[in-house]
Amino acid sequence: MAKRLVAGFKSRWRRQIIGRAYETAREVAAVIPQEGKVLDVGCGHGFVAYHLTAMRRANVVGLDLASRVDAPINYMSYDGTRIPANDGSFDTVLLCYVLHHTQDISVVLNEVRRVLREDGIVVVYEDIPQTWWDRIPLWAHNRKWEKRTGPCTFRDENEWRTVFESYGFEIVEKNPLSRWGFLFHPVSHMQYVLRYRGNNPDN
Repeated sequence: MAKRLVAGFKSRWRRQIIGRAYETAREVAAVIPQEGKVLDVGCGHGFVAYHLTAMRRANVVGLDLASRVDAPINYMSYDGTRIPANDGSFDTVLLCYVLHHTQDISVVLNEVRRVLREDGIVVVYEDIPQTWWDRIPLWAHNRKWEKRTGPCTFRDENEWRTVFESYGFEIVEKNPLSRWGFLFHPVSHMQYVLRYRGNNPDN
């Protein structure tokens, strides 16, 4: 009985992940060019990249620290420092709930700038603490991940704007997401659509 309950929970959890990945891919597809090369940094299981490949006539490449991913995608393993790609290789970079895990955000954002083409698009998803309720699941999330990736850093909207602008990214769109779409992580979420303008904001 216990084994069936555990198996049932794992099955529901997997369906939640795949279903949420499909919704995320739909959201990303709505704000990026129809064609082009997309890099999904920190792609996890790879299902967002998998769905996005089907939705767009785009070459989507997944990137993560693991040696392999679950979804059948074009995948590159990442050493956490240098993205294994040439300068200006991608039209779009996706950072889906990645940056709050980053211990040195400059390493990631500098590499994103390097592999992104001029005037390219970056789509960022982040948890945004807005209420006392948000702090509870974020605390639990940090406890889950801090031994594997280090402590999480959750920023509010003003802090993210400062970070993005300091690396030459302009926020061209902000799309709040309902907390209730995330069964296991019901906090405030934001989709940021950024355009890289270079170190000079007048570029």
